[in-house]
Amino acid sequence: MIPISWIIFIGIALVSWLVQMNLQNKFKKYSKIPTGNGMTGRDVAIKMLHDNGIYDVQVTHTPGRLTDHYNPANKTVNLSEGVYESNSIMAAAVAAHECGHAVQHARSYAPLTMRSKLVPVVTFASQWMTWVLLAGILLINSFPQLLLAGIILFAMTTLFSFITLPVEINASKRALVWLSSSGITNARNHAQAEDALRSAAYTYVVAALGSLATLIYYIMIFLGRRD
Repeated sequence: MIPISWIIFIGIALVSWLVQMNLQNKFKKYSKIPTGNGMTGRDVAIKMLHDNGIYDVQVTHTPGRLTDHYNPANKTVNLSEGVYESNSIMAAAVAAHECGHAVQHARSYAPLTMRSKLVPVVTFASQWMTWVLLAGILLINSFPQLLLAGIILFAMTTLFSFITLPVEINASKRALVWLSSSGITNARNHAQAEDALRSAAYTYVVAALGSLATLIYYIMIFLGRRD
């Protein structure tokens, strides 16, 4: 009989794969649909920043696909090659979403502030937790405290995943409101921009749930060490 934990992990892995495939398909689909105003992702990003009174954030391009992100450390909106120079509805949605993070930063949005403060802790935890967990499982009978330490490290990354959810959802809401009010999207294509950002948000939800399931799995190992 297959353990319930393996069924959960396989299920989450399958859902994660489906969500990623859906996002890639949406990216391809909406990357072929122009916004109609000729504005590229870079143009959209600059306009949204300026419309929100933000002039100290630089818009740059970064290699890769779906590598778009906002870096609060150096105040840069980094757009992937398929977004920076594209005038598609997908490019507009992604660029506006990343600028949504810049607006959050400028407005001191609490979840973003909390996530930024956790970055050094999560970076440290990510570097060591795999080795600590592995060693903890191997030495569970003689040194259970090591597995507990690994669980604490993993819990920090899980917390980070859940704090990321409101940050991403709020950035998309800010983006969609601005896209509509600025006329970048209209009644014909606004739903497409919304669909694109919703698909991207699903990846964060699945990642958070997967992290939580894994955390529970390690906790069960720790609690059942005497069985």
